[in-house]
Amino acid sequence: MKSLPLVSVLGGTLLCGLAAGARGVSESAVWFKPAADVEAAFAKGTPLVERDNYKVHASRRDAAGQAEVHAFDTDIVHVLSGSATFVTGGRLMKGRETAPEETRGDGIEGGESREIRAGDVIIVPAGIPHWFKAVPAPMTYYVVKVRRDE
Repeated sequence: MKSLPLVSVLGGTLLCGLAAGARGVSESAVWFKPAADVEAAFAKGTPLVERDNYKVHASRRDAAGQAEVHAFDTDIVHVLSGSATFVTGGRLMKGRETAPEETRGDGIEGGESREIRAGDVIIVPAGIPHWFKAVPAPMTYYVVKVRRDE
């Protein structure tokens, strides 16, 4: 049985480890980041932890970005502040590989557009194009990237 990441936010402090009951997981697998460090990461929009099978990013966005598709990573997005127009599905426009298993483009043709705001959670499975089309003001959000077996 493959273990899955577990992410918890308690009073602004991020705890990250493996799902309870995973065999062979020791206490050393638990990862901790104090609230002050998490706040500093959101100010810059930087990754908090990156492992082979999952990543947790403290993301900050002040404007729209490029559309993207991840071949193996599912994105779990939890919006903390701000809002955006977020598009999923459709067809990536002018897609180009920017890293192994990562494709970015100028936008999405078609797809479903929705407004996301503080408190919302959206899960984008691997292989689905997605795009922050419009961001009217600064937005902060956690992204947990869970890698599926290749």
